[in-house]
Amino acid sequence: MSEKYIVSARKYRPSTFRSVVGQQSLTHTLKTAIASGRLAHAYLFCGPRGVGKTTCARIFAKTINCEHPTPEGEACNECPSCKAFNEQRSYNINELDAASNNSVDNIRDLTDQVRIPPQTGRYRVFIIDEVHMLSQAAFNAFLKTLEEPPEYAIFILATTEKQKVIPTILSRCQIYDFARITVPDIVQQLQYVCEQENIEAEPAALNVIAQKADGAMRDALSIFDQVAASTEGHITYQSALDNLNVLDYDYYFRLVEMFLTGDVNEALLIYKEIRDKGFDSQFFINGLAQHLRDLMVASTPKTRRLLEMNDEVAQQYGVQSAKLTPAFYYRALDLCNTCDLNYRNASSKQLLVELTLIKLCQLVKAPQPQATAQPPLQKMAPAAAPASQPVQPQRPAPAQRPVSQQPAAPQPQAPHPAQPDIPQAPHPAQAGVPQPPHPAQMALPTATAPGRPMPNALGNKPRIMVNVPNVAVADTQAAAGSGSAQAPRSQAFTEEQLQSAWQEYIQQHPQERALVTTMSYALPQRAEAERHYVMTVGSPTEQKNVEEHKEALVRFLSEALHNDLLTLDVKVSETPIETPKILSPREVVEEIKQHNPRFTQFLKDFDLGLA
Repeated sequence: MSEKYIVSARKYRPSTFRSVVGQQSLTHTLKTAIASGRLAHAYLFCGPRGVGKTTCARIFAKTINCEHPTPEGEACNECPSCKAFNEQRSYNINELDAASNNSVDNIRDLTDQVRIPPQTGRYRVFIIDEVHMLSQAAFNAFLKTLEEPPEYAIFILATTEKQKVIPTILSRCQIYDFARITVPDIVQQLQYVCEQENIEAEPAALNVIAQKADGAMRDALSIFDQVAASTEGHITYQSALDNLNVLDYDYYFRLVEMFLTGDVNEALLIYKEIRDKGFDSQFFINGLAQHLRDLMVASTPKTRRLLEMNDEVAQQYGVQSAKLTPAFYYRALDLCNTCDLNYRNASSKQLLVELTLIKLCQLVKAPQPQATAQPPLQKMAPAAAPASQPVQPQRPAPAQRPVSQQPAAPQPQAPHPAQPDIPQAPHPAQAGVPQPPHPAQMALPTATAPGRPMPNALGNKPRIMVNVPNVAVADTQAAAGSGSAQAPRSQAFTEEQLQSAWQEYIQQHPQERALVTTMSYALPQRAEAERHYVMTVGSPTEQKNVEEHKEALVRFLSEALHNDLLTLDVKVSETPIETPKILSPREVVEEIKQHNPRFTQFLKDFDLGLA
């Protein structure tokens, strides 16, 4: 018959301070206190689940009753007291589960046991697990015994939620905070278990188990047993992923590459591949946020030690993090966090995640070449005119009319009879004049005088000038003006237009009930300064609520009124403001009766009344 199977969490439970995983500083303090004889009458061990609180309490209880402790401060495991403890028959150690024994009667039974001194050994130790589950009356009944117990009684309280323990209990205990066990410590302990059980395991697989355990050694051993049972003694990275429903970080590396190249289509296909494997979308977006966080801490040597993974994977994170900027991390993490917050309320959760991926693909953009701004055409030197246009310094040409004001088809004008023939002008290159710009970048020349056409270079025969819209010039001017700061809009508006925009904002935000109610009766009033308005509310709470939404409100009003100079201040009224009262149907009828006595007769004539 084969040996009875014992789960690893029980089989490899520490029995000495030295075998406790990840709590070296705390166990050193306890051993020092035992060696020096400075024992308190009450201890509180607090921390996350599975980090060794109850285990350390048992080791502490065994060690203080050991008759021959070792020089390292450990129990000898040879004396009658240690053997009784190891065989679970020691009467000096009493454990109480406060989760199921949380009444006053249970505490009274405990205080009765405290009065009995130990028959062997020096101390009686009372371990109360999950002490935060005690009722308020049970806590009060326990106070006196905890504060002044017999000299042989020691209490060790263990809890995962220290904040639920009343302050009067906390003040009577020495408090020890147990830390989460790090991933390297868990991996090291799992490797020891593998050696003892003759199990082969890949380091990457043990790392996945350690991360899944989230700092709890007991959880890590339970997960280890689960994976080992399905792999028949050979734990691989892929088998760990399949058994634990963990998404391979290779998907996240591929997604970040798509973010770098801006490939939206491939990013959406990767997301579909993940969903086809059965992974929840919120689980995926949280994993992506964790991956981006790990990339951020891997980008600098100072924070790289925050990575809880093996060196091979950490090196892979370092290579990809070198391609990204801090600004990308901050914005990407914010997008993932926003998606996680909105996930529960989203009607189309898949679309929400896909939109987030699209935004992430747009964070990294290649720099666009900046077009060289052309100088304003109306400020060109006369020398830049075409060769056919004569230079007339004594008579400046009139300003060119805007394109929108030019006639579509101007009628030809007859030549002026008194206009003399003008000889042909020399070529600009021969006269030392700079070359003119391309004709597509110039405005057509205008007549030198009203009613007179511009003569051409061949003599006195006039040339009809048609001023048509020049698309190339308009595009060049738009490109030149795009880089400059636009002037703030200052279009005038009436009070009726402001009130209309005000009501429109109320209608578009029905979910902001407190804000809408305040805006309905606290209308903006014009202050002394132009375009400055004051909103008077009735309480500081209303003022704080409006201030939280003021930036969006002012931006909406500026867009609706085409005026960027509008400002709004919110202040609390010095006199109480009467808010609109919501009347019941019966109160409405009474109001109508008071203002119209004939309404009572109307109700009697038609035998009307409220149901």
